[in-house]
Amino acid sequence: MTTLPYAAAALVAAFFSQSATATCYVVYGPDKDIVYRAPEPPVDMSRQVHETLPRVAPGSTLVFSPDNFGCELTVNKLPLAAAAAAAPGGMRPARADRG
Repeated sequence: MTTLPYAAAALVAAFFSQSATATCYVVYGPDKDIVYRAPEPPVDMSRQVHETLPRVAPGSTLVFSPDNFGCELTVNKLPLAAAAAAAPGGMRPARADRG
């Protein structure tokens, strides 16, 4: 039975990959009010949060959870330019050609 070890490894990998994903991201501002809540992260999660979050929401705290209760009501009080620049593959402001 050579397939049993492979099946067990695939099952363990599936458990770890599911537990590592968040389904709701909430950013609390310095005054502890919610400034962002959505199923999509407000920052590039491939980088460390302490590097990216202060650029988008200075003095804030990011909390993420596998539970999506309340996340269906999206809140986004982040500055549009900072949020777009921080998003992976985010939009960059158009440059005006000077002629």
